[in-house]
Amino acid sequence: PPMSTELLSGRALHERVIEDGLLSATSHAWIATADLKDMHVKRGRRFTPILEELDHLAGQGVTFRVVHGALPSKSFRETLETYPRLTGGSLELQICPRSHWKIMIVDHRLAYCGSANFTGAGLGARSERRRNLEIGVVSTDPDWITQLSELFDTFWIGEHCPECRLRERCPDPIR
Repeated sequence: PPMSTELLSGRALHERVIEDGLLSATSHAWIATADLKDMHVKRGRRFTPILEELDHLAGQGVTFRVVHGALPSKSFRETLETYPRLTGGSLELQICPRSHWKIMIVDHRLAYCGSANFTGAGLGARSERRRNLEIGVVSTDPDWITQLSELFDTFWIGEHCPECRLRERCPDPIR
């Protein structure tokens, strides 16, 4: 497919980021979000929990890195515990109280950067009248994806940690 960069909102944002992006991952997906919930996605005629879909992808060898601004909700953690492939190493989770990014990189072939959190109202399968008003850029441009990936990677390895002024609030500083 030709290289593209699109500014999207509403249902089109969900379709490109979740359906065309995350749910078609074959290698890895990196996600950074300030809010993380067990949203549902449409699969055929039914709606399934995103963690069920990620577990299915993990069974095919896909790995996940997730940066989140706080410990996910109790209900999210309880649901996550029911998927041993994810908790057994396919999904790595880092908590950073400074994380407010909303990005996703899938297989280094598609990237998203925008306003939507990883929630039903942000990127899930909610109806247009219940969905947050979100906007984002989705691109298959290799240079743009590389730049976003490098930013994510420096965050993931904790380059910001030694000088962080919120270190005392961090549950697990990387450095």
